[in-house]
Amino acid sequence: MDIQESWEKALRSTEVVRPRVQPLATFEATQLPYIFLAESVVNRGDTVVRKGEITVEKPSIILPPYMPQLEGFEFDKHFSGAADYLTTFLLMRGIRFPSMKYENKVNSLDIHEGKLQRAIDRYSRLLQKQENVTTGLVIGPEDCWQFSVLIFVCMQALRSADTDIRKIFERYKEMGS
Repeated sequence: MDIQESWEKALRSTEVVRPRVQPLATFEATQLPYIFLAESVVNRGDTVVRKGEITVEKPSIILPPYMPQLEGFEFDKHFSGAADYLTTFLLMRGIRFPSMKYENKVNSLDIHEGKLQRAIDRYSRLLQKQENVTTGLVIGPEDCWQFSVLIFVCMQALRSADTDIRKIFERYKEMGS
């Protein structure tokens, strides 16, 4: 499957079951933990559980606009030459990330014995029981998990945009006083 097919598959199949409630930080780096669930391609009837965390760095004036640094997403493992091509690929589709560094670290990769819906129910209950407002729960296809996680990050950034703009203006007004 090429990068275009993977992108389209992720767009069709990614679902944020439980978004992060807490907004992203405006003026500092944000840790964005996630649990990604996918039907196992190898063990039919089981679910792949990928737990990770994306560090979304604060905006940098050194980077050119809309040229994010995406690290730890393993695109090169699945798509040859993807590191150089990915930003252009996304820009051509109207997807623009703020000029920030997005660093993904997968903390664990496990198998949940049981169907996807059982895993969704289990992790939803667990996050609710822990009163965890920072971890997102995302489902999507295992073979293009990177795009599903990027879609999750975009959704979180979009949800924080109004608040971020307000905070930037407030800080600007304080500095002018």
